[in-house]
Amino acid sequence: MIDVDLDLQLASELTDLPTLAQLTLWSRHAIQAQDKKDDEQAKELTIRVVDEAESQELNGTYRGKEKPTNVLSFPFEAPEHIELSLLGDLVICAPVVEREASEQEKNLEAHWAHMVIHGVLHLQGYDHVKDTDAEVMEGLEIAILNALGYNNPYAEQE
Repeated sequence: MIDVDLDLQLASELTDLPTLAQLTLWSRHAIQAQDKKDDEQAKELTIRVVDEAESQELNGTYRGKEKPTNVLSFPFEAPEHIELSLLGDLVICAPVVEREASEQEKNLEAHWAHMVIHGVLHLQGYDHVKDTDAEVMEGLEIAILNALGYNNPYAEQE
């Protein structure tokens, strides 16, 4: 299994947050699903957990959307001829994740796992702009989450 060097930055007032071990596990599974050939090289990423003000500021600056969002992904692109194992940064808004889990009647831990996996897949080049790309990305998210014992996050809630 790929080793993950995760830098965790906590900038949220919420306290019911995943542990570093959980975040690392979820990240590792998302990386492993993509990168099976590079088992020897550790991957690095930063996860910054923020409150709504910082999320809204970053979402406005980088996406032109003046509201907080659940997860923002900032992939790192190394200059040519430089090989680094740095994937990039995830910024996850704890209050948004908590609110979404409640509104969607999802388990909070499972929703956190989904947001981390979703973000790490973005760092690896996946997106969901086109329907066909969304199907691929969502299928991968579902498979990773199922392997970790979590339900399909896209299934209708009963």
